[in-house]
Amino acid sequence: MRARRLLLPQVCFLLAAAGASGHSGKASEGTVTFRRFQRDQWQQRSQTRAERDVTPRDRSFIACQLSLSESERKVLDVNTHETAFHGDDGSTFTLSWIGDGTGVILVLSTVTVTSGFSYDRRSSRLYRSGDYGKTFHDISSVINNSFIKQDFGIITGPGNSHQVILMVDVPVSKQNGGIILTSVNAGVSFKEVHLPFHPSQPISFHFLNANYLVAVGTDRALWLSIDFGDNWSKVHEGVHSYMWGPGITLFLSSSPKETADADWRGELLLSRSQDLGKTFITIARRIFSFGYIGGFLFTSVMEKLGEPRVIYVSSDQGDSFNRAQLPSATREQFFSILDGDEDMIFIHVDDPGDTNFGTIYTSDDRGVVYSKSLERHLFGAERKSDFTNITSLRGVYLTNVLEEDGRIRTVISFDRGGEWRLLNKPDNTECGPNPKNCNLHIHGQYSQAKNLAPMLPLSDPSAVGIIIAHGSLGDSITSVPSDVYVSSDGGYTWTRTLRGPHHYAILDSGGLLVAVQAHVDRLISTVKFSTDEGQCWKTYNFTEQPIFFAGLASEPGAKTMNISIWGYRTEENFKTTWVTITIDFERLLTRECAEEDYEEWLAHSDTGTDSETRGCILGYRETFKRLKKLSVCKNGRNYVVSREQSPCLCTREDYLCDYGYYRHENTSECVEQLDFRDQALDICLDGEEDEIITSGYRKIPSDRCEGGFSPPRRLTTLNKHCGKFKQDHLGLETIIVLLLVCLATVAVMTVAIFFIVKKLFCIQRTPEYHFSALQLQDEGEEGITVGTLRVINGNGTGYHGDSDEVPFQTYSNTHINQLYLFMFCHINFLHGMHKEKNQMHDSLLNEKTLKTLSRTFSLIILFSFRNSLNKQGPI
Repeated sequence: MRARRLLLPQVCFLLAAAGASGHSGKASEGTVTFRRFQRDQWQQRSQTRAERDVTPRDRSFIACQLSLSESERKVLDVNTHETAFHGDDGSTFTLSWIGDGTGVILVLSTVTVTSGFSYDRRSSRLYRSGDYGKTFHDISSVINNSFIKQDFGIITGPGNSHQVILMVDVPVSKQNGGIILTSVNAGVSFKEVHLPFHPSQPISFHFLNANYLVAVGTDRALWLSIDFGDNWSKVHEGVHSYMWGPGITLFLSSSPKETADADWRGELLLSRSQDLGKTFITIARRIFSFGYIGGFLFTSVMEKLGEPRVIYVSSDQGDSFNRAQLPSATREQFFSILDGDEDMIFIHVDDPGDTNFGTIYTSDDRGVVYSKSLERHLFGAERKSDFTNITSLRGVYLTNVLEEDGRIRTVISFDRGGEWRLLNKPDNTECGPNPKNCNLHIHGQYSQAKNLAPMLPLSDPSAVGIIIAHGSLGDSITSVPSDVYVSSDGGYTWTRTLRGPHHYAILDSGGLLVAVQAHVDRLISTVKFSTDEGQCWKTYNFTEQPIFFAGLASEPGAKTMNISIWGYRTEENFKTTWVTITIDFERLLTRECAEEDYEEWLAHSDTGTDSETRGCILGYRETFKRLKKLSVCKNGRNYVVSREQSPCLCTREDYLCDYGYYRHENTSECVEQLDFRDQALDICLDGEEDEIITSGYRKIPSDRCEGGFSPPRRLTTLNKHCGKFKQDHLGLETIIVLLLVCLATVAVMTVAIFFIVKKLFCIQRTPEYHFSALQLQDEGEEGITVGTLRVINGNGTGYHGDSDEVPFQTYSNTHINQLYLFMFCHINFLHGMHKEKNQMHDSLLNEKTLKTLSRTFSLIILFSFRNSLNKQGPI
């Protein structure tokens, strides 16, 4: 059975980049962990590689190699720095960069703890570098030799913050609370802080203010600090997941009191705080999970018991929700937010059964109306998706699809999911006996989980157009060892650049590429680098004592020119010593790039057949100034991408297929889906039913084209109320109106009954005992019956309509109906006041006032009913 959860940043909704973790964010991109492989792991990987090497592959390819001059070698020798961590037998090394451009790296060494290991004798080592990893100093003394958690031991502050948190591994059974070590000076010194709880997840920094911290404890309570951890307050209980929203908004899902497995049954409450946890209001009920991305708040809801889940979305932080026009999902299925911003959301809806695929939908700018973008999208049993945002060029995404015959093929979109196509074959490759079915296919997370590729596709906004990735040629992805391919134009064309799997990095905003061959079972001593976007490579021998390779590390952001190679050596007596070698290429590329080193480049220049449409994507062209491939110089840390934009005429490519339509194969034409043909396309927005009048096209969100192709589309309100998912909340005005209506109704009924009975005073009536049980339905609980109101007599026993017993005075049916009216008004009034008391904040009504109103209303009802009976008497 598939996992019953919904990820995102990390997040209760599944996110393609990371599994659901229940907190607001994933591990920082500035943190990486290296591990030592044991001998049995080496043998297993070597055997797997040997099995794969049996598959035939193209042996004709030879990478372009340039010789390294003697002067270049000498410069690199002087600027290569090796550090050996003698006496450290840690099984994992975790690196974290502190700040941007500071050069500070903290390295945490931990030992994998086996079952039954004594906590009292464990310790961690902490190292610090202030020069981008050229030298390291053991600063374990500043943490009092504490044992730091291995999974999320180092947590760094946002942006250029110098704030760091170390999570001490404290046994829950031995302490009343956990311990953290905090630093405000990039790890120069630490302060020990005792927590009133034991964290069960990483502590989450606010994305703008590093002093605001949030964490969930093992008691499932949410704790908040506004002074960087010095003081903590419990702000909510029963928390399942939480996320930071805009500003200081905080969202969380929680279980109602004394409710077990609320997440499994879809009975969680979604709450929001806009004052740093001082007050929370419930904005949604009966949810399974939620996610917040790109300004959209998503909830997974079961509208009726036993039915599949549906998605509701809010674009106003939970003040109102609308149902997303997406297929529902059973417990065995899931929704996954793949990517999103303030304009559009990519969401994957899993197909029924263990199919390992689903459908990608793209939203409108409200996140409500969705169009089918890609079918049979691969989403493996390992919860891995290959969906990748190519950040080096606007509008480009690539992913893999699972064909009906089991083949996995790569497709790419250059217009934010409007159209998908296969990748072109690289020009410098041969495809064997069947060249007609030969395309490039990229290895993503699915391949990485299968040990087919050591790294995912890599791109960076500062390196315009550059993508470096592992791929294979043919009609689908194969188990042949992957080679390295580079694209310089955002994925339109590719070049095979290195044979075999490698670890790679983009440095100096794309002016420098670095690669190390991926071997876990053999020693390495060389690194490759390219200054022409991977066309040719030079090889440098960085050490005389080869190492077992663990990984590459460079400062996030592709601005640096320093690269660190991490590994280990086996010493005498089988002891292992960790080693890092840092190479500074800035001394090799000393010349600053000048104006003549750059050229103008029209992005997406492969699109369009004439001058009017050439380079037009999402309604406008972009012309960049970027480094010429043959220019050997450095962009530098202060390099800023230069671009010019101009609008384009609208074409079909500027439109997505509207709700109920799909794009015909190999064309840009949108045709109506068979199951929607001759049906009205109605959607529910803000409680009103709207009809979509469309010719099948909907403009891509954020598209800025002007004029040209303009298909008709409009929403017509049908003046019909429809279901609207909202919080179970009655306002103060509603209570006042309800009170006045009930009082007026009671008064009118009393007067009417008085005159009717007076007129018919002498007419005897036959007793009637046919009672109608009231069904009270909570306004916020759509379609859910709360229960029936059982009618009882004076001694508390059930009174049946066919009974002949009359234990007390028997009154007419009018009396009974009047009693029901009084009870109905009273119950609704008390129910509304009770909910308002629990939901309201910043209201003039307090608990004492509500009790006074309730008692007053009760006395009015009893007095009116008694007065009516005294005047009329029994019949």
